[in-house]
Amino acid sequence: MLAKKPPMGWNSWNTFTKDINEEMIMQTADTMVEKGLLAAGYEYLTIDDCWSEMERDANGMLVADHQKFPHGMKYVADYVHSKGLKFGMYSCCGPKTCAGYPGSFGYEFKDAEYFASVGIDLLKYDNCFHPSTPAPLRYNRMAMALKATGREILFSACNWGGENVWEWARSVGAHMYRSTGDITDTFESIRKLSESQLPKLATSAPGCFNDIDMLVCGLYGKGNVGLGMGCTDAQYRYHFALWCMLMSPLMIGCDIRTMSEETYKLLTNKELIAINQDEEARPPMFVEDNHGMKDNIICFRHLAGGEFAIGFFNPYDREQTIMLPYFEIGLDPLCGYGFEIRDLLTGENLGVHRDYFEAKVDATDCRVFRARIVKL
Repeated sequence: MLAKKPPMGWNSWNTFTKDINEEMIMQTADTMVEKGLLAAGYEYLTIDDCWSEMERDANGMLVADHQKFPHGMKYVADYVHSKGLKFGMYSCCGPKTCAGYPGSFGYEFKDAEYFASVGIDLLKYDNCFHPSTPAPLRYNRMAMALKATGREILFSACNWGGENVWEWARSVGAHMYRSTGDITDTFESIRKLSESQLPKLATSAPGCFNDIDMLVCGLYGKGNVGLGMGCTDAQYRYHFALWCMLMSPLMIGCDIRTMSEETYKLLTNKELIAINQDEEARPPMFVEDNHGMKDNIICFRHLAGGEFAIGFFNPYDREQTIMLPYFEIGLDPLCGYGFEIRDLLTGENLGVHRDYFEAKVDATDCRVFRARIVKL
């Protein structure tokens, strides 16, 4: 089965948009290996929109941009594969892609054959300029075309959350489905996208995961979605940890060749990645803040091995004390059990807590814990 766990990798769009080329992609492949990102689980390197010529060839085939990719896409794919990585590419269900390049509408089977001949392992399939046919038909058509090639290709359906995608994405063969509009490098965007999906995670499971969009960690206002604004390291920590708790695919969007040490440490945090990649892939329960701070996110998640994850996310511009009363997750104070808790960002063992657990959380930041149920 593809996508037994949320896919992880890197995508060119958030930083580079149209400014992609063979040399940069190969350098990124090198960096993913040399800096340990592949070892941390980031296995897909995906080229987004703007990779092709503006017109198909005389046979109706897609053609890689001769200036950006002078050796062709198979050459790039082979190089990426030689590094032990998997290679992803992009198309769109309309006659044009979002940036105006040739889309796959009417060419689904021909394009799938092209992608398979290149040797791709992932196809991101966008939603611009599409006809009025229902989205499930548009995406199922490409899913069938990919399977007809005989090559195992992860299908990333990017329809921006339209037409209740969480209800049908699994049935049309998608392995991950975009459930939101495009992310930008702002804390407001991180909040808006993630909070929109909190009630919609029940259909996210092995084989098909809810994709809340690519990571903006480490952009600091640069690149295509940077908008000259950017987030603080605390806000990036909130972003990454919440994506891990919500089982979203983790697709890095910054230029990893120049990423800061703080960004590197965050993106390779083994404890947070382990929550994202937990083999049971269960969505969290959400508890309302009983201090009346309605925007705080308090989540409790079952993990494999009989353990649990607890996440406290404070979107306010001041420090908050956040509390999880155990009766809100079904643990009666008289039952004789509590939780032994470890802080995943500091590694500190916080000991056994009965009846409730609370912690101070800095402004626009988070605390994430791993818990084990114990008899008191």
